Amino acid sequence: MSGTHTDVPSMLAYRLPAPVPAAEHAECPVTDVLRRVGDKWSVLVLVSLGDRRRRFNELHRSIEHISQRMLTRTLRILEQDGLIEREVHPTVPPGVEYGLTPLGRGLLVPLSALADWAVANHHHIETARGRVDRSWEATDAR
Repeated sequence: MSGTHTDVPSMLAYRLPAPVPAAEHAECPVTDVLRRVGDKWSVLVLVSLGDRRRRFNELHRSIEHISQRMLTRTLRILEQDGLIEREVHPTVPPGVEYGLTPLGRGLLVPLSALADWAVANHHHIETARGRVDRSWEATDAR
């Protein structure tokens, strides 16, 4: 980004082609990351590991309604993405701990910004949804 555009968010400094090619959208790094953090469990797992390393059962107890299978799957995917690391301790039975990698810890910064924005603007979004819902109901009644 040039020095003359320092006040422009990086997303707005780039002009998307019209129409956006489907292949470009599918291969976009932003799309890829949003798919990961937009799933049902990944953010909860990342935030749960934000303060310290945890064992599997501790993580499982800390996230209500996640099955062992889904937690295992989520942990494997986050490990494949390099966001968490798995450490096996040579005990009987083997002790396994999960923790954030530096990459995963770095993701907490933009996730926190998104969470702060969502909390600050949730009321506005709910109000807008109500207006749109009422306008659709009025249109459907015609």
